[in-house]
Amino acid sequence: MKKNNETVKSWILVVVGAILAAFSLEEFLAPNNLLDGGVTGISMVIVHVFKMYLPAVIAVLNIPFMIIGYREIGKSVIVKFIVAVLVFSAAAGVFERFDKVTDESLLAVIYGGIMLGIGVGMVLRGGGCIDGTEIVAIILARRFGISTGNIILYVNVLVYSIAAIVFGLDRGMYSLLMYFVTSKVIDIVETGLDSAKSVMIITESGEEMANLIFEKLGRTVTYIKGEGHVSQEKKTILYCVVTRAEIYELKKLIKQVNGSTFTTISDVTEIVGNHVKSSTLTQ
Repeated sequence: MKKNNETVKSWILVVVGAILAAFSLEEFLAPNNLLDGGVTGISMVIVHVFKMYLPAVIAVLNIPFMIIGYREIGKSVIVKFIVAVLVFSAAAGVFERFDKVTDESLLAVIYGGIMLGIGVGMVLRGGGCIDGTEIVAIILARRFGISTGNIILYVNVLVYSIAAIVFGLDRGMYSLLMYFVTSKVIDIVETGLDSAKSVMIITESGEEMANLIFEKLGRTVTYIKGEGHVSQEKKTILYCVVTRAEIYELKKLIKQVNGSTFTTISDVTEIVGNHVKSSTLTQ
């Protein structure tokens, strides 16, 4: 029953978050020529230049990322990605018919950025994502150890540079400011943004847990031997570093292991050295 409730909750977060993000896009951002990042931002540029239908362009441009993600990451994350994109596009089509909330660019930046951050944060917290660039970032991070945050940042810098050319320098700067507002809100709703997370798992089933993490996430762990102060029982402490996007899957893996388990998750501000990962991931 508890597992079913958590599944329902995660889907509610994905759907409601996608709707909020669509509302922000159509009521604050698009009417004021403010660009979101990633695929959505590229879609907005295409719509501005070729006068196309924004929700349809967003959905179509995300299709290749759905196919790549299904092959490289697996079904669970991609199904939520597909649903999030479809809900986002459909809701954008509905909200497009409404009048924009404000003509003031600064208000649109602040309130649009806040609402977009809440929406995207909810989708991420539900175990999904709403933009194809995040799928690419996850794949590159797992295969080459590149920071997902850096990948998304580089893509967005390119998008906002294009925005400055197409919409004007002030629109590009406003869009960049909106991106930072959105990022901070995502950080609050779904802690960690794109930073790495250090995880310590105290468990009685260390080997089983370590194998699951390696097989499903491609992450190696470090064993630390411990002992309970009260119980005097021997414990295994597993230490590993994962990305924000992997936290949801990691929590699911922890729940699959029988026995007592205690887990702490902390932010990592800097990583020095190499973090070994598997070259092939199971799906």
